[in-house]
Amino acid sequence: MHPQPPSFDRPGAPAPQPSAEPIPTVEDALALGLTRSEYELLCEKQGAPPNAVELAMYSLLWSEHCAYKHSKKLLRTLPTQGEHVVMGPGENAGAVDLGGDLVCAFKVESHNHPSAVEPFQGAATGVGGIVRDIFAIGARPIAVLDSLRFGEPSGARARYLLDGAVSGIAHYGNSIGVPTVGGELYFEAPYEHNCLINAMALGLARRGDLVRSAAAGAGNALVLLGAATGRDGIGGASVLASSELGGGAAAQGEAAPEHDQDMRPTVQVGDPFEEKKLLECSLELLRSGLLVSLQDLGAAGLTSAAAEMAAKGRVGLEIDVARVPRREPGMAAWEVMVSESQERMLCVVEPADALAVLALCERWEIGGAVIGRVTDDGRLRVLAQGALVGDMPVSALVDECPLYDLAPRKPPAPLYPPPRATLAAEATPAAALLALLRSGNICSRRPLYEQYDAIVQSRTVRRPEQADAAVLALPDGGGMAVSIDGNGRRVAADPYRGTVEAVLECAANLACAGAQPLGATNNLNFGSPEKASIAWQLGESVRALGDACRALGVPIVGGNVSLYNEGPTGPIYPTPVIGMVGRLPDVRRAGRLGFQRSGDEIALVGPFAPALPASELAKLRGEPLPDGLAALELEAVIAAQAAVREAVRANALASAHDIAEGGLAVALAECCLSGHLGAQVELGDELFARCGTQPGEPSASWCALFGEGPGGFLVSGPAQALSELGRCTSLVRLGTVGGGELRIALAGTRLSLSLDELGNAHASLGELFA
Repeated sequence: MHPQPPSFDRPGAPAPQPSAEPIPTVEDALALGLTRSEYELLCEKQGAPPNAVELAMYSLLWSEHCAYKHSKKLLRTLPTQGEHVVMGPGENAGAVDLGGDLVCAFKVESHNHPSAVEPFQGAATGVGGIVRDIFAIGARPIAVLDSLRFGEPSGARARYLLDGAVSGIAHYGNSIGVPTVGGELYFEAPYEHNCLINAMALGLARRGDLVRSAAAGAGNALVLLGAATGRDGIGGASVLASSELGGGAAAQGEAAPEHDQDMRPTVQVGDPFEEKKLLECSLELLRSGLLVSLQDLGAAGLTSAAAEMAAKGRVGLEIDVARVPRREPGMAAWEVMVSESQERMLCVVEPADALAVLALCERWEIGGAVIGRVTDDGRLRVLAQGALVGDMPVSALVDECPLYDLAPRKPPAPLYPPPRATLAAEATPAAALLALLRSGNICSRRPLYEQYDAIVQSRTVRRPEQADAAVLALPDGGGMAVSIDGNGRRVAADPYRGTVEAVLECAANLACAGAQPLGATNNLNFGSPEKASIAWQLGESVRALGDACRALGVPIVGGNVSLYNEGPTGPIYPTPVIGMVGRLPDVRRAGRLGFQRSGDEIALVGPFAPALPASELAKLRGEPLPDGLAALELEAVIAAQAAVREAVRANALASAHDIAEGGLAVALAECCLSGHLGAQVELGDELFARCGTQPGEPSASWCALFGEGPGGFLVSGPAQALSELGRCTSLVRLGTVGGGELRIALAGTRLSLSLDELGNAHASLGELFA
């Protein structure tokens, strides 16, 4: 049985006494990532130099990861309000209204650096963390998506990271019973040393069941739920150990660690089965009305969770680390406070309910301990067996970290070298199409998603390669569509237009499923913002993100920023990853990307203006990135999305697929392969005009076949349905569905490939898992 919850206000209890630990120096602060001026500022906020516990906590909460000190000013410019927004930025996850008192909670976050060190646990705990964000606001997790970036697949390191990360995602998601329903994968040289592992999760809840994280009620108990605390995930603060500044162990009557390796920073280790129990227990506690507030323990562990809860509630907290259940001996107070051990939650509970909370923890076989209380003085106090070892103003910890203005400057020379050419100069269009289908950024992701359970919970209506967006059924017969997108190559060519394209691509995927966008989340993955060129990329990308979302009427309800993603050869491509959620009224009419019926007509819809610079074909040819992308007709693209969405909802189209990497020819091949049907198409003068070329020019056919740009959809259906769609947006008839080959005719060129030839090329990713 759980013991009687301890009291923190017993009559006659001794007042906390300061701990006599050595005081760290400014050099210790610098070693933990603080600047000299930041250290001086926190000394001013503290009223004295911080001790070891306080410095460890400040160093994490004032880090870029927690404080967003180089991006917060930019993020404030993003649109966060909208008619469907139920919960916006600032909570563990955002939420949008689905109608009928049902809301969707969702968020995307990164686990880039841990995954580069240990890909299996790094990716697995990334999934665990984002899932906790969802049930931390009272929603049941129903889906996960992943957005992955690695170096070129020819490299052994990329294959190692890919295999480990995919295995980690599959292990965690499959074990907790949350389906992985979609995602994206890119291979590019700038990610060789710094892979990107972004995970998005979604959940469902009744609107009235949502809970916030703000602590409230002086005298209320602070209860830690879940796994025991260890040393895993202790990051830069471990420098304190090497400086013998740990402190706190003697105050707790415990021996200090004997081996340096016990103190080294490590990647978090996940236990999905513990998380499943924590998930169910947390949701039952919320249903029972036993919790005042709830918060996930993620980055910076107990430090961040406690400080953020106190700051949001404008209260103080008192925590005794001696009451925190541990799985390792000799942990110093600062280690307990900054540990990032997984599968833990922090909640505020009225004292009268504490025993009932602990009883439920026991029934679900998870840990539960009263570790502190809420106070009304706005301070975060850390005790070790009643002795005061840390005392900080909550406002200073959370709200008073200095925010920095960027010094952006467009780079005078290209940041990224041209890729290695892999396509022969004399290659024919047919050979180029097969090479593109075989390339890492376009080939089938089947070897990945077959490792994931995509249908557990029985909501999944459209799985990967069945539609442009994942589709999940809702209780009222409607559906919810979700997509995650971002093309770092095109953003590197033009941070503003490339980011606009990423937002439009996400919305286009939802349109092809028949869904109206309700809200978005984002993960901004960039290099060092202290470099002028990266600051320029970041600023332009955020500006574009805001402009595109405002144009679509899609608010951003949450997100994440991951900076300093660089390797020995330079920064990653600037990679804003966009996640978008939408609703469709009848899930039975959710769109499909594959051709469905022989005899259906095929048409190109929308203001598609293909161009070869920054395309996948340009990459295969070894061409450098251009200095900018072509201008786009934003209003016309959005109007085309609306037209396609309404046609899908009306069940007028047999298939709908947006044109993305590889251009029109690749989109045609994907539709053929998904539907197991061939097609015969002829590309006429209008498409050449959109390329800005004439049929006889050398580049005309290549641009028409493989040029890329936003705003294009490939649809199929009855002739009458296409005629009606053409009244709402631009439409060019291309040909018909049928046969066992893809045949394309244009300007005297004939391209003919069997479905087997296309399929064999498209299946090349499986070689990496052989």
